[in-house]
Amino acid sequence: MRKQIALLSVLTLLTPLAMQPVKAEESNAEVTTGASPKTENQEALEIVKDPETRTETLLHTAVQLSIYHKGQEAAMDEAFDYMRRMEKLLSTNLEGSDIYKINQAAGKEAVKVQPETFELMEKALEIAKLSDGAFDVTIGAVTNLWRIGDVDEERLPSPEEIEAALPKIDYHKITLNKKAQTIKLEEEGMVLEMGGISKGYIGSGVKKIFQKYGITTALINLGGNVIVMGTSPSNDQGWNVGVQDPDKVRGTVVGARRMKDYAIITSGIYERYLEVDGKKYHHILDPKTGYPLENNISGVTVFAPESVDGDGYSTSLFLMGIDKGLDFVNHLDGVEAVFIDKDHGLHLSEGLKDSFELTNEEYHIVK
Repeated sequence: MRKQIALLSVLTLLTPLAMQPVKAEESNAEVTTGASPKTENQEALEIVKDPETRTETLLHTAVQLSIYHKGQEAAMDEAFDYMRRMEKLLSTNLEGSDIYKINQAAGKEAVKVQPETFELMEKALEIAKLSDGAFDVTIGAVTNLWRIGDVDEERLPSPEEIEAALPKIDYHKITLNKKAQTIKLEEEGMVLEMGGISKGYIGSGVKKIFQKYGITTALINLGGNVIVMGTSPSNDQGWNVGVQDPDKVRGTVVGARRMKDYAIITSGIYERYLEVDGKKYHHILDPKTGYPLENNISGVTVFAPESVDGDGYSTSLFLMGIDKGLDFVNHLDGVEAVFIDKDHGLHLSEGLKDSFELTNEEYHIVK
C-alpha cells in the first residue's frame, strides 16, 4: 500500500465538473454508521450538476469523492470511515494489520484474517493465475529491497540480494483456508505487497456503499484509480475520461473516451523511479527477475467494469508487453486497454478502436 500520488494520479476527467486527482483504498465490506440507507423501492435520487465533494489524505495520497445528489452526508461519512478501516487492515507496514501479521508469520503459521482481507487475497490469486504469474502479491520480497518511492530508504540492491529473494516470490506458496478464514505464507522470508490491487478493491467497496444509499451518479477517485458511476449530468453519453500523457505534467492527455459505470486504472513508469549513476530504475518490478522490466511501454490504462480487476490487470498487462497484453485483454469480457509505447504510439484493444478519440498531435494510433 505504498503507491505514491505521483504514480496514481494519471487520469483526467474531461468534463466541466472534472475532479482533481486523489487517493484512497478499496474493499467490498460495509461500514455501519447508524444511518438509514436507501432501499430498492425508494424513489430515485435527483441528479444535480454541482456535486457534494470531499477530499482527504489517505494511503499517502489524496482521495476525492463527488456525489451528484443532495443530502448524502451519511453516505460520504460511511465511505471515508470504510477507507480508513481498510487502510489499517491492509497496510503492509502498519503493525497489527492483517497483512503485517501474515508477513510476520511467514513460514510459521496461518493467520486468521478479516473477511475483506480473505476476499482480496482470493481475487489477487485469481488474477495471478489468469496472468500466469505476471501479477504476484508475493513481489514484496524484492520491493522491500528496492523501496522505490521511499525517498529516505530507496536504493539499488546487490545482485546477490535479488538472487536470494527470487525464490520467495511465488503465489503458489500462499495457502488459504476458507472455512477457518486463514492465510499462510509457506516459506519464511516471503512478503505480501498488496499495493497492486488494494486500491481497486477498496474502490469497489466505496461503490457498493454508494449503491446501498441509492446513489447512481458519482465520481470515486482513489489517487488516480477512478470509478465513474452513472453518466455525467452534462452529457448522457458518459463521462469524458482522458488518458494521461506519460511525458507531460498531470492533466495533459493523449486522448479520451466516454464512459458509464466503469473503472479506469493506469500503470506507468514515468513518475516513480530510482536514479543511480545516471540510470533510472522504475518501480514496476518483474517477478521473474526482481528488476524493473525493460520493454517499450511507458504506460497502460485499463477500463474495467470492476476496479479491483482493473487494478490487478494494469500491472499484469505492463509486464506482459504490448502483443501478449492485447491478446490477453481481448479475451476478457468487458475489459479494454490502451498501451502507450515510448515512440508515442497508442495500441488499442478491440473494443476501443471505434470509440477512443486521439486528441494529442504528438501521438499516433498504431494500426
